[in-house]
Amino acid sequence: MILTFKIKHGRDFSDELAKARKIAEYGLRTKSRSSADVKHIGLKSVIANQILRKYSSDKKAKQVRRVPLTVPNQSIRADKERLLISIPCLNLELNYQFRNDFEKINQVEINDEYAFVSVSIPEPEVIKPNNWLGVDLNTTGHCVVAGDPETGKTIKMGKKAEHIHKKYKNMRKSLQKQGKYRKVKQIKNREQRIVKDLNHKMSSKIVSTAKENGYGIRLEDLKGIRQSAKSSRSFRYSLNSWSFYQFQQFVEYKAKLQGVPVEYIAPEYTSQTCSRCGLIGNRNGKDIKCNNCGHVDNADVNASFNIGMDINGIYQSNADRDVLEGSTDTPKEVMV
Repeated sequence: MILTFKIKHGRDFSDELAKARKIAEYGLRTKSRSSADVKHIGLKSVIANQILRKYSSDKKAKQVRRVPLTVPNQSIRADKERLLISIPCLNLELNYQFRNDFEKINQVEINDEYAFVSVSIPEPEVIKPNNWLGVDLNTTGHCVVAGDPETGKTIKMGKKAEHIHKKYKNMRKSLQKQGKYRKVKQIKNREQRIVKDLNHKMSSKIVSTAKENGYGIRLEDLKGIRQSAKSSRSFRYSLNSWSFYQFQQFVEYKAKLQGVPVEYIAPEYTSQTCSRCGLIGNRNGKDIKCNNCGHVDNADVNASFNIGMDINGIYQSNADRDVLEGSTDTPKEVMV
C-alpha cells in the first residue's frame, strides 16, 4: 500500500520551481523526453526527466499550472535510525515523524511549502469479521450513523455538518454581493478544510470501532447519491457540497491499514425496510414504523442496521472496486 505524508520543508525553492515550470512548458510544447534539451534551464537532470516524462506524454493538458519538483526513488536516501530523509540533488534533509515501517520511498514531490513523501508500507492481513458495522450516510441530522445489528448499539456523528454548510454559504453570498471574490475563495477553502477534518475524525471513529470489535464495515454504494438521496429543498445545497466520496475514501484507506474489510451494498430501501421483520414500513421524516411487527425506530438508525445485515446483497468489496477501476494501490495523503 502507498501512503503520502506531508512535511514542511522550510526552504525557498522559488528559483527551482520557476525552472520546473519552464521545463514543463517546453515538454508540453515539444513533447521532448530528453533532459539534454532543457540542460540550459539549469535544473538537475534527475528532476527534469520526471517533469518531461509527465508533460510530454500528457495528451489532455493544454497549459501548465503548478509544477512540483519530483525526485525519484534512486535520488533519495532514508536513515531510519535518525528518522531522516536526504535528497542530495537539492541539498535537502527532512526529519520525519510518520510510521517507520515503510519498505521504500517511492518519490518525493516538493512545492513552495511542503514535501510530499510517498512510501510503500506492508499491508496487514485482512481479518475475517465476526460481524459487520453498517454505516448510513445522510444529508439531514447526523451525516454518519453507524449501527451494530448484533448489540443494537449506534454511533451518531456529524450533526454540525448542516450548520457548517449554511454558515459558509451565507458568508460567500454576502461577500459576492460586495465583490470580494478573493475572500470568497478563501472562505471556500476554509470550509473544505473543516469538512476534511470532520471526515477524518468520523472515518477514524468508524474504523477504530470496527477494529476493536473484530467487525467489517459495510456502506451504501455512493455512486449517484446526489441524484437519488432524499433531502429537503432547503438542504439541497448541503447535499451537493457534502463530500460523501471523500468520507468513503478515508474509511477505505484507514480500514486497509488496520486489516478491516470494507464492503458496499445497494442503497435501495435500506431506510424503509424494517430491521426486525424485513418488510417495508411507513417512513415519515426521520421516523419509520412497521405495520407488520409494530417496530418504531429512527430511519437512519434502522438503515444502519439493515446495511450491517446486508438486506440487498453485497454490491462490491473495496478490493473488487479497485480492480475494476484499474487501481489496486491508490496513494493517500496523511497530514504530518
